[in-house]
Amino acid sequence: MNARRRSGILAPLFSLASTRSWGVGEFLDLPVFAQWLQSANQAFVQILPITEIPEADTSPYSALTAMALDPIYISVPAMEDFHAAGGERRFTADDRAALTRIQATTRVDHRAVRALKSRWLRRAYEHFMANEVPAGTARAHAFVTFMRDEAWWLDDYAVFLSIRARQALRPWWEWPEPLARRHDDAMTQAREQLRGEIYLRKYVQWIAAQQWNDARERSRPLQVFGDVPFMISADSPDVWTRQNEFRFDSTVGVPPDAFSDTGQDWGLPPWRWDVMAQNDFEWMKRRARRTATLFDGFRLDHLVGLYRTYMRPIEKTTPPFFAPDEEWQQQQLGERLIGLYQDTGAEIIAEDLGTVPDFVRASLHRMSVPGFKVMRWEKHWHSYGQPYVDPAEYPETSVATTGTHDTEPMAIWWENLSVDERRQVLQIPSLRRDLDEGLLQQFENSSALDRALNDALLRALLDAQSRLVITPLQDLFGWRDRINTPAQVTDQNWTWRMPWPVDELANNPEATSRADALARWTEKAGRQVGR
Repeated sequence: MNARRRSGILAPLFSLASTRSWGVGEFLDLPVFAQWLQSANQAFVQILPITEIPEADTSPYSALTAMALDPIYISVPAMEDFHAAGGERRFTADDRAALTRIQATTRVDHRAVRALKSRWLRRAYEHFMANEVPAGTARAHAFVTFMRDEAWWLDDYAVFLSIRARQALRPWWEWPEPLARRHDDAMTQAREQLRGEIYLRKYVQWIAAQQWNDARERSRPLQVFGDVPFMISADSPDVWTRQNEFRFDSTVGVPPDAFSDTGQDWGLPPWRWDVMAQNDFEWMKRRARRTATLFDGFRLDHLVGLYRTYMRPIEKTTPPFFAPDEEWQQQQLGERLIGLYQDTGAEIIAEDLGTVPDFVRASLHRMSVPGFKVMRWEKHWHSYGQPYVDPAEYPETSVATTGTHDTEPMAIWWENLSVDERRQVLQIPSLRRDLDEGLLQQFENSSALDRALNDALLRALLDAQSRLVITPLQDLFGWRDRINTPAQVTDQNWTWRMPWPVDELANNPEATSRADALARWTEKAGRQVGR
């Protein structure tokens, strides 16, 4: 058994709801899912970002902040103050109807979940401030300690959100000038006038931190891998407090690629690398430090953007451009920034997909940072017929996977292949060793992804030389549900929930059967088992 070779499952936390959850997977649902993963001999779970996003958004990559956890994942029924404030006994008819509705839906209704949780987080906070704080209880002291220890990010975050709420959620550049530009007198006045609201935001983060730390501890020995969004919203405490470190004449995006013929414009503010370098990338160091406290390891989203940022000028008279523009500058910048994350001691993996220059992947190899090998995209592009690369040939410093949160599940991918393309897949040596000729011919002529072929593909992936293997949850079961379709804004994106509550997995015949199969394949592949 090679302890470095491990495998895990990709699943968004919002998808992992339990019977007790309020319409969304929550922090305290993670340990229940972890138990099932450990029964499948998995060593880690890869989740999507859990940092806070704006109220109107659903994408976990629409980061409102680089530091705060999203309150949507708090388990309100697990809160002591919720029960002390009356709990569900104090629900109005509207509250009961809202809870019934969000628990019954098959998808995450982000807006409805946030509305219900926000009401009861506020009531829990009011009870805490009225009863625990005046009495000087141990919990009140713990809250004070949390505020002191996390003040380096928590203070600006809480002030920003409180002012933003007072300003009817208008972006900070539309606030009165003294607040927008953080004039000392205006900030002092805001802190006095909004004291209660500021403490509310700090209280919510305290509860989130407690539940997240508890969830991680109860999930061990399973490791939890996070995901670091490449950029953050312009309307964020990070940008508001460091306005000189961001550009406002351009937005960040990507050039044309397989997902979009015109490229993508994410509408996010680019970093001013030259200014950040003057303080030795202090903000990036803080972000790395914060992320490393939350996860055992994490994925760096849009890795190439740390080397060079694709700028789209707001004034369309100037064409898009990369910054920095010289390769030697890009390499120097990327390795400096990745080094900041490596310095935390956390395990780093890099999303290096899409249009990525060769020098970037060479740089990652030198730094021993695993990039991604998505089976459907790995081909010998310069060889006759462009055959698929056998996973057995993937480098050790890599992450092998069947897909990402942005790709269609394997079942749909196979369905859309032509007969010639299916035949090409079936030439992969690892597959041919695992399937007899009769089955190979049968699969070649069928657009339906048979369970036997699905499993053979997963086994070939687990046998890869790659240090890590990540299997999207949908591909383990052969499901067709997408997490996200890039460059589209729909009600289907970022709302998928598992068809069963996570606390019923242990008693679900299909779930236990899949876990048993994955456990056998993982052990046979010589990967570290999670039990």
